[in-house]
Amino acid sequence: GGGLLAGVALAVKSVRPDVRVVGVQAKDAAAYPGSLEAGRPTPLEQMRTMADGIAVGRPGDLTFAAVRDHVDDVVTVSEDSLARAVLALAERAKLVSEPAGAAAVAALLDDPARFPTPCVAVVSGGNIDPLLLGKVIRHGMAAAGRYLNLHVTIPDVPGGLAKLLTVVGDSGANVLEVAHERISPLLSVDEVDVMLQLETRGSTHSDAVLAALRAQGYRVAE
Repeated sequence: GGGLLAGVALAVKSVRPDVRVVGVQAKDAAAYPGSLEAGRPTPLEQMRTMADGIAVGRPGDLTFAAVRDHVDDVVTVSEDSLARAVLALAERAKLVSEPAGAAAVAALLDDPARFPTPCVAVVSGGNIDPLLLGKVIRHGMAAAGRYLNLHVTIPDVPGGLAKLLTVVGDSGANVLEVAHERISPLLSVDEVDVMLQLETRGSTHSDAVLAALRAQGYRVAE
């Protein structure tokens, strides 16, 4: 909740006062921006975040003074950004990080141009329960566009679903769930609505899957 940030800032500034130090907080539990603006530690009325390691409702007096005097900026990141950062660290760097520990990486992923290189992100903790890690990674995949939920209208004829799934498979998407709905005022008597949950490689791949389905004449709704 500011202790690590204050310690890093003091250590860095004592050696390299020219280095810019930026703190990162979860947007829904960010006590420092308001406190710095007020000029004193100001408690939050409420907070809710997966980054419990940095969820402190009121900055401490000593850490507030250190952050005020030695930290150049404090930015905030969303819950989606935290989840994407945990996923990126696990997938690309093979590092297991708790959401609080991945906050700096989340800020970098949100706006790389804001932080000129050379730039170092401190990954400060891996204290996360495996069940929570699984939930955070799934949330991160959804936030990164790795899951695609679709409603596709197809002819209600033998082989209709097989043809649809062939187009999906040829586009490189993985089918996670399939469900049918035949009773809807939006459907003709010879149509069926197919609900698909797909796994993709990201938002660009998702767009390609949608384009492939529409190119085959399917009516698609996200």
